[in-house]
Amino acid sequence: MVQHRRTWQQSAVAEALDQVPSFVSAQDLHRRLMDSDQQVGLATVYRVLKRLEEAGDVDALITTDGETLYRACERGHHHHLVCENCGATVDFTSPDETWMDEIAASHGFTPKRHVVDIYGLCRDCQAALA
Repeated sequence: MVQHRRTWQQSAVAEALDQVPSFVSAQDLHRRLMDSDQQVGLATVYRVLKRLEEAGDVDALITTDGETLYRACERGHHHHLVCENCGATVDFTSPDETWMDEIAASHGFTPKRHVVDIYGLCRDCQAALA
């Protein structure tokens, strides 16, 4: 396997993403970089995030309006609970995912991968609305 050295821009994007506890858009991450005087172009931010996602170092979610949000993730297969109000995110693993294989097989599909993201309101946001 060929190892690629990271550029300072790639390191800056990865480090900035590590500082954000929830999912963030490429534009918001770019703004954070610019605010900290790190002159990284927006196109570079998108490219780095895509590479990190492909490498499994970043999780990506697509919002209901089609925007992709990114977050540094823990390694290994997992899913997300995402608060639609504040953006709080909880990683979880499913104890039994055989139901997904069964559904796929019943429709003639051979599953290759899956993504499960559950959207709703966290406990704090529910309490604030009560």
